[in-house]
Amino acid sequence: MPWTPSDASKHTKKADTAAEKRQWAKVANATLKKTGNEGRAVRTANAAVGGAKKSVAKKRGGKK
Repeated sequence: MPWTPSDASKHTKKADTAAEKRQWAKVANATLKKTGNEGRAVRTANAAVGGAKKSVAKKRGGKK
């Protein structure tokens, strides 16, 4: 069963916005389809959302 953006809140605190939750679900579902491993899919999605936040903060000159 594919993950939805609302599932992101159950797996990470980093997905604060609706866009981040959609990104989380997209990455998790793509990874699950590719690997068949749910744990890896969740970890990859968490890293994608966390990495995106760091990237945006770095571009703005701040730390996160």
